[in-house]
Amino acid sequence: MLAALFLLFLLAVGFSILQAIAHRHSTLREVLGLPKRPTSVREWTLGAAVGWGCVVLAVLPMTLTGKLDVQLWMQPRAIWLLLLNLLTLGIAALAEEVAFRGYPFRRLIEAIGPVAATIGMSLLFGLGHAMNPGATWTGVLVTMLAGLLFAVAWLRTHGLWLSWGLHFAWNASIGVLFGLPISGISDFASVVQTRAFGPLWLTGGNYGPEGAAFTVVVLLIGVGVVIRITRDYAWNYTHKPIVAGGYAIEVQPPPAHVAMEQEAKSVPASSLVQILPVTPQARSVGEEPKL
Repeated sequence: MLAALFLLFLLAVGFSILQAIAHRHSTLREVLGLPKRPTSVREWTLGAAVGWGCVVLAVLPMTLTGKLDVQLWMQPRAIWLLLLNLLTLGIAALAEEVAFRGYPFRRLIEAIGPVAATIGMSLLFGLGHAMNPGATWTGVLVTMLAGLLFAVAWLRTHGLWLSWGLHFAWNASIGVLFGLPISGISDFASVVQTRAFGPLWLTGGNYGPEGAAFTVVVLLIGVGVVIRITRDYAWNYTHKPIVAGGYAIEVQPPPAHVAMEQEAKSVPASSLVQILPVTPQARSVGEEPKL
């Protein structure tokens, strides 16, 4: 946890210095990619729900085929480790999002466009996990697709709230909820400790579900879900405001009209004459008078 906090601190300081060098004045939240907005909590929650659902879908075939050996550790220390692991994964997920989808991603979009920037950052995200324990080329590919999913979450909201929640729930569901390795790291299993048996395309082996070929399908479904649930956010936060074209023209009224208005204001209210209708109000115009 301390390592994740220190990494986040270094990223905040470094990106703030780069922002100052570029003469772009903004708050620390904006530099990190966490803009203040009324929907931030809802975005994070939606991301967490999608991340949890993707992991459940990835682990479901292993459960149905009986490929999981689950052990429970219910000691008080396990509960303490569970809470500590959740906090650590939350900070680590934010640090990774800031590093890969935060300030560098935005500057890269300005330089080469969103498509090339997304592909480039997804490749870096996958290759950055290539040295993890148990890593395979399939695992690197799946991690690249996970980076693509997180990048789409940013592109649809122009903030890290959704991708942060998604990234956290993805890691927490794999490592804490199901007790499986997270990109080859098994240090986060506490209450639930699981070993997966079966073909690598289904279980991912020692790398975890991110090393399974089946997870490719899950991540592609996740991309579609993220696009579907972020339609309102994409409209509110990614489209530039519509500015009317042309020039503002204010035509002054003619002097004669101004004089008439001033004259009308100077007439006292008692001198006004009320004009009453000729036809009595008790009957209509076409009705014959009653004698």
